[in-house]
Amino acid sequence: MPGTGFLIMGLQIESDYVPGTAQLSRKKLIFVVTEDWYFVSHRLGLAVLAQRAGYDVVVVTRDGQHGARIRDAGLRLRSISFNRGGLSPLQDIRTLLSLIWIYLREAPDLVHHVALKPVVYGSLAARVVGVRGIVNALGGLGYIFSTKGFLPRLILTCVKPLLRVALSGSNTRLIVQNSDDRDRLCRNGFADLKNIRLIRGAGVDPNEFYRDSTTNQVPLVILPARLLRQKGVLEFVAAARTIRAKGVKARFALVGKPDLDNRSSVTQTEIDAWVAEGAVEYWGWREDMANVLSQTDIVCLPTFYGEGLPKTLLEGAASGCALIATDIPGCREVVRHGETGWLIPTQDVSALVAALEEAIGQPALRQRFGAAARELVSSHLTLAGVAQETLLVYKELVV
Repeated sequence: MPGTGFLIMGLQIESDYVPGTAQLSRKKLIFVVTEDWYFVSHRLGLAVLAQRAGYDVVVVTRDGQHGARIRDAGLRLRSISFNRGGLSPLQDIRTLLSLIWIYLREAPDLVHHVALKPVVYGSLAARVVGVRGIVNALGGLGYIFSTKGFLPRLILTCVKPLLRVALSGSNTRLIVQNSDDRDRLCRNGFADLKNIRLIRGAGVDPNEFYRDSTTNQVPLVILPARLLRQKGVLEFVAAARTIRAKGVKARFALVGKPDLDNRSSVTQTEIDAWVAEGAVEYWGWREDMANVLSQTDIVCLPTFYGEGLPKTLLEGAASGCALIATDIPGCREVVRHGETGWLIPTQDVSALVAALEEAIGQPALRQRFGAAARELVSSHLTLAGVAQETLLVYKELVV
């Protein structure tokens, strides 16, 4: 079969790949994610199930501390670097060229891009190469859609035309995690409704989560997340400070770490000051979340970020924890007020304090909410269910 050459920004790239043809009997699927830790946390289970379903799976991401876990799962990894938090056109062009090169070399039948930059640059690369099927997944609308200010508006203005191109085309499907995001993207002309598929979250395996048989004499409340201001970290600390000042016995812990590639990240200096003050405990990044959650009474996420369906809430629910979260898209998918937990207004410390005091003071109520939350996840939000829905999207594009 004759090779194909591509001239891209003055570079002649040769490939044996002829667009629209499969060189292997097994269909090849490429996942593109910015960070290896995020892939392991949110997409590794899906990738393994796709491999078991017959796909030849390749993962394109930063090869860092979690690269070995991806390889140990039997997946092939190709390293790439995304400039997640910066505005460097030159670096972004290099990323685009790297993706084009990888797609030419790997000759995928199907690509699955996760989050904004992989969606934009991965889709452009796939169109240059002629990949048969393009799946784009937005786990929420993130920083530029949910943050006010000059810089987010400027970034959104620049990204809009690229995103519209990325999400267009009959061979493209967009996966969103809640109906609010679907409606907003349609309303603003980013994507056609016929090409959008609603799949609620990344899913969890309920069998991986459990409750510790012992009961905490002092209830433990955790905020498990990247430690961003938009995740409600400042509100959580303020509420913990208020409750402790009232003499209510409870422990409050931040479980996660700052994200230095995100402009809204808190600093380690701030965290150290909160710990020294005695407002909260700092547990840092934890790989053993099932163990952490087994000891937890209340999972709290007072976020005002552009969430999809936060996996931390799914994991907390699967562990039988009562849930407190803000009444925004994504959180509402798993936190049902008065059934699985408490929904509160965004950036409202007084409302957060009231919900926490009720949850802390009524162990029987939070246990009932926790049991209902686990039942909700087990019935409707499992990894197996999400994987099955996603595989059906793949089949729409690659028969």
